[in-house]
Amino acid sequence: MNAAPQLWMSRHLAERIRSHGAESYPHECCGALLGRDRSLGAGTAPAPGAAEVPREVLGVFPLVNRREDSPRNRFSLSPDDVRAADKAAREQNLELLGWYHSHPDHPARPSEYDRENAWPWYSYIIVSVRGGAPENMSSWRLADDRLEFLPEAIELRKHTGV
Repeated sequence: MNAAPQLWMSRHLAERIRSHGAESYPHECCGALLGRDRSLGAGTAPAPGAAEVPREVLGVFPLVNRREDSPRNRFSLSPDDVRAADKAAREQNLELLGWYHSHPDHPARPSEYDRENAWPWYSYIIVSVRGGAPENMSSWRLADDRLEFLPEAIELRKHTGV
């Protein structure tokens, strides 16, 4: 069995996600993760038992939560938001690696709603915001069978760069 997937990002970008969550409180914030998945160009899968090549977040693209009926516990993006995030990534020669959002006054764990609306392959960062203050942050990837999220370790670094 392979080791858990890993996501690298700078402390600065992690702080931007946390700040976005605090600024949006008591509503959920959301945004895109831009970076590089070094395994995409590697051409070979990791050896059995070997750790996967980490993804590296090199930028975030904050978005507006389009959810009008329950923005406190749900977020929604428009097709135009997804296209804008993909365009921003391409303009920087990066890839759209995934999405982030906050959980106001709830743990940084995916909900059933998150699972039902997620796509495999992408990384999903969740930051818990309690009383307006950001707390724990975690990352997850939806399994290919879409039945569960798998944890993705976040390694915060001083600087990132592939």
